[in-house]
Amino acid sequence: MFQSTIFGVAALCVATSAVAQVAPAPFSLPPLPYAAAALEPVIDAQTMTLHHDRHHQAYVDALNKAVAADPALKGQSLDALVAKAGTLPVAVRNNAGGHWNHSFFWKTMAPPAQAGQPSPALAAAIDRQFGSLAAFKAAFKEAGTKRFGSGWVWLVAKADGTLAITSTPNQDNPLMDVAEVKGTPILGNDVWEHAYYLKYQNRRADYLDGWWQVVDWKTVSDRYAVTLTR
Repeated sequence: MFQSTIFGVAALCVATSAVAQVAPAPFSLPPLPYAAAALEPVIDAQTMTLHHDRHHQAYVDALNKAVAADPALKGQSLDALVAKAGTLPVAVRNNAGGHWNHSFFWKTMAPPAQAGQPSPALAAAIDRQFGSLAAFKAAFKEAGTKRFGSGWVWLVAKADGTLAITSTPNQDNPLMDVAEVKGTPILGNDVWEHAYYLKYQNRRADYLDGWWQVVDWKTVSDRYAVTLTR
């Protein structure tokens, strides 16, 4: 009986130790803030499901793997990794960017009926910088269509308070130390082919035109308002 108890305690200790050694992954896939079909007909449900459940999940998984392989990165936030991406291994830069960009992207959109309009403050800032909302959309589309290969197009608030349109390659973004134009993203669109190819094929310009129907202007306006308090 005594011997059995000893073996039982020993087994419990081993099991407890094994559980303690399995730390949760630092990064996880955020759920979509709406149903996969909620952005139709602009973005179809199949594209949303593949984009979120497979592409974004792959960035999260690869980022967790890359961070686990480098003790110096333990405990660092996603924002911290993105900010110094140019000093980090390519796997961390690409996958931290992919995770940050997509997490931002999902929240930038809403079902067409909820898209709304820019706030008065943001609308005025767009008019000052670009002349009109229509002119801004045209310039944003041009930046997106001219992005060679895969990447993103952004509207950012710069340190001096002005707005700017910029584009980044691959999974880079304007918060990175390697960005040509730095600023706080308030709106961004994914122009990788996996974001639109099932519905639009090679017609990236059509995708960019249709996308405005699902831009969540309240969220974008709230992001802009935060930059005014910094």
